[in-house]
Amino acid sequence: MSRIGKKPIDIPAGVTVDVTSHNEVTVKGPKGSLSRDVNPDITVKVEGSQIVVDRPTESKRHKSLHGLYRSLINNMVIGVSEGYKKELELVGVGYKASNQGQVLELSLGYSHNIFFALPESISLKTETPKGKNPLVTLEGIDKELVGQVAAKIKSLRKVEPYKGKGVRFVGEQIRRKAGKTAGKK
Repeated sequence: MSRIGKKPIDIPAGVTVDVTSHNEVTVKGPKGSLSRDVNPDITVKVEGSQIVVDRPTESKRHKSLHGLYRSLINNMVIGVSEGYKKELELVGVGYKASNQGQVLELSLGYSHNIFFALPESISLKTETPKGKNPLVTLEGIDKELVGQVAAKIKSLRKVEPYKGKGVRFVGEQIRRKAGKTAGKK
């Protein structure tokens, strides 16, 4: 079992944390604010410049919830202070990406373009450097939302293992398969 739940969370300068009586944790920082309901079994306390998450018993359920909520609250603190960023690249001939406001337009080799509307809390940037693959950059304060949107965009054209074409994260390694070899006798 992980013991990550016992580790206190440091609160950086400029970030405030409030815990209500209904076990709702609200984290406010320079980039915005996030809130999350915490299971009533788990107690969250702010002690000085640290957040401490406690569990009532040593049962397997309480141990797993302990680590889960500690990680979620830590992600909230990092999100409002630094933010999260995911970069996707489109690998393939004729693949293009452009955006108008919060609508991402993708040309991924289908007979039609794909229009993808993003949530307001995520900022979007597309660029097409000369001689390189188009890039889509997603930034936001909610790690879960940024990752979910990136995964949805990635699922629009999965990377195929023979030529490596598709939507992938920047720096992601793809396992390639050997194609058919010419008929040898």
